[in-house]
Amino acid sequence: MTRIALIHALSHSVAPINAAFERDWPEAVRMNLLDDSLSADLARGGHGLDGAMHERFQRLAQYAVDTGAEGILFTCSAFGPCIEAVARRHAGIPVLKPNEAMIAEAQTEGQGKLGLIATFAATLVSMPPEFPSGIALEPVLAEGALDALNAGDTQRHDALIAAQAVALRDRGCTRIALAQFSMARARTACEQASGLPVLTTVDSAVRALRLRAGQVPR
Repeated sequence: MTRIALIHALSHSVAPINAAFERDWPEAVRMNLLDDSLSADLARGGHGLDGAMHERFQRLAQYAVDTGAEGILFTCSAFGPCIEAVARRHAGIPVLKPNEAMIAEAQTEGQGKLGLIATFAATLVSMPPEFPSGIALEPVLAEGALDALNAGDTQRHDALIAAQAVALRDRGCTRIALAQFSMARARTACEQASGLPVLTTVDSAVRALRLRAGQVPR
């Protein structure tokens, strides 16, 4: 069985991605590595994705590889350049950013302006440049949603995200993308409130990783 390392910077990402694996790839052996100080340090440190942050990601990835991981999925969208550097160092196995599969699907499925909602401000710095220039993008922060989730108020979390989906629809967006794994739970609320199709990073990431990991020689 294929061993997959899931590396998390937010505790809220753990349940959604594991649920997606249970649905779509239950045969995979999963290991979960959580360092919730990554997001906290990025948010308050003022140093951005500096050399120290890159080194932390390299150490996490090397640990995963040393334990036998045949694929790595990072689940926080704010660290794209760090993850790309890990992928270059470990080119022999699939290393995925959390959003790359969803971005690929956004290119091939649907037309019109894409509304990108995040609950973590740093995600709206690192993620939009990853989209190809051919996709018209409208990024927005659902302010207060992550605080609500941290406080256990999942209903408010979902409602704040859904409100942004409605606002994006009213600004001409024809589809919505939820930028973070922790936001996947709000998909239904967004669809019902806006009437638009909603992409999430979770399911597309599992599909892509399963396909790519299946191509790794045993």
